Amino acid sequence: MEFLEELKWRGLVKDVTDLDGLRETLKNPVTIYCGFDPTADSLHVGHLQQIILLRRYQLAGHRPIALCGGFTGMIGDPRPTTERKLLTHEEVLHNAECIKQQLVMFLSFEGDNAAVMENNNNWLGSMTLLDYLRDYGKLFNVSYMLQKDTIKKRLDSGISYTEFSYTIMQAMDWLHLYRTYDCWIQIGGSDQWGNLTTGMELIRKVLGEEAKPYGITSPLITKSDGSKFGKSEGRNIWLDPERTSAYEFYQFWLNTPDADAVDYLKRLSLRTPEEIMALEGSLAEHPEQREAQKALAEELTAIVHGEEGLAKALKITETFFRGNIMDLTPQEMREGLADAQKVTVTDGTTLIDALVEAGVCHSKSEARKLIQQGSVSVNGEKQTAIDAVLQKETAVDHDFSILRKGKKNYIVITFA
Repeated sequence: MEFLEELKWRGLVKDVTDLDGLRETLKNPVTIYCGFDPTADSLHVGHLQQIILLRRYQLAGHRPIALCGGFTGMIGDPRPTTERKLLTHEEVLHNAECIKQQLVMFLSFEGDNAAVMENNNNWLGSMTLLDYLRDYGKLFNVSYMLQKDTIKKRLDSGISYTEFSYTIMQAMDWLHLYRTYDCWIQIGGSDQWGNLTTGMELIRKVLGEEAKPYGITSPLITKSDGSKFGKSEGRNIWLDPERTSAYEFYQFWLNTPDADAVDYLKRLSLRTPEEIMALEGSLAEHPEQREAQKALAEELTAIVHGEEGLAKALKITETFFRGNIMDLTPQEMREGLADAQKVTVTDGTTLIDALVEAGVCHSKSEARKLIQQGSVSVNGEKQTAIDAVLQKETAVDHDFSILRKGKKNYIVITFA
């Protein structure tokens, strides 16, 4: 399957400035770029589609540029409703450096099409206000900019001149990369279409009609139920292992609904179309086996957290469902139980009182019955004595105990 056709099959093509011209251009090695705003010190799974797209282009023989907005991040791409909170220059540069280290995991920096990392603070940071107004601001008509969706949506609620100027700044980035690296193509999510076309407008005005820039966007990832993609229990799923553990990252993908699994595989997996269609068939015939979700979770966890992180995630997953939890290290237990209910008790609290305190039982008599039935365990050991107590001395790492009711109901007990 031809490269651009495969991107369309994967659902990774929405708008293209010149489809036929782009298809012809991609027959030879070319340089493409995608920008990332450092609004936080980590990227999250919502960025994965564009990051992996850069990798796809590189695997197809093209040279990718990952641009971090160390300068434009101080302004921020306009939100649909409200102004962004302004960060300090130090915060933005710190975030940009963190993001740079994350992007290194996805791209190769060796060979003829070695990836390039750039930061637009390197060229925008030294520009004077006069240079900006005379050399660039003069080239943009206000009525043209008012037609941009990101700006048009904010006219009623109000938009500052700062955010109004963002699209010009991004256009200047592409012009710089076009001149410096012969970068003909910019990719981005569908919400970046206005910025891409502004960049093309600037390149043609400065370099003439013989310039050949191409813009291509991909649809934003959404969930089939309409809820926002990229969050678990209301929290972002980050690419930084300090923010989101390998186990939590793996579980996020493993718990993908059947309705979304194939779409995510097409967009985010580097597996061949044939492999993905085989997983789609497995999902249709044997959904209970969750082969598609397992394949997606394993591949993305290995990319983001490495093989060691994947092995750790698989170990924790298998142990919680089929093994002895005490086979895990204390840190692995903490990761696996990050979302579990947590209850604090005093040292020496009876197991009966802990069950009531945790809300597992509504009364002490119910707690006694549950213990006598052998349905409660503490730190992997079944408890049948109704006078059992919880002690910090025998806790895991002298820090916490794990109370379990049945097979899957875990409560983390900490001591005051």
